[in-house]
Amino acid sequence: MNKSKERFAGLTLLKSSERNYPTCPEEARLETFQNLYADRDYIIEFDCPEYTSLCPVTGQPDFGHITVRYVPDKSCIESKSLKLYLYSFRNSNTFHEESVNTILNAVVAACAPRRAEVIGRFRPRGGIAINVTARYGGKIDE
Repeated sequence: MNKSKERFAGLTLLKSSERNYPTCPEEARLETFQNLYADRDYIIEFDCPEYTSLCPVTGQPDFGHITVRYVPDKSCIESKSLKLYLYSFRNSNTFHEESVNTILNAVVAACAPRRAEVIGRFRPRGGIAINVTARYGGKIDE
């Protein structure tokens, strides 16, 4: 197997044209690939303006904007797997604070970054907007 094929061998979702969406975060998985620039710090940012989940009490839909930022170490998160992972919250009953921390835990478990943060900016319901930031390994400065 050549180096390129070896490097991407674990990326099953990106290669797949099938759209078999996970129904919950526990069913979804984040895939990673080797970071070729692990000798330096740099920031990767995913901007996800169409996040949805359900209120665990009322079952009403919640809409938010999720930003995932991290400084990778040995591996990077593949973006399609992140898209499918975030999509899996669509029918999940969760509070905003829980979803942001759950996403951060999944990012850390998948790629063991040097630092990471997940920011959730949720649309107002009942006149109150909720913004949540969860961090791992310290603040990411630019």
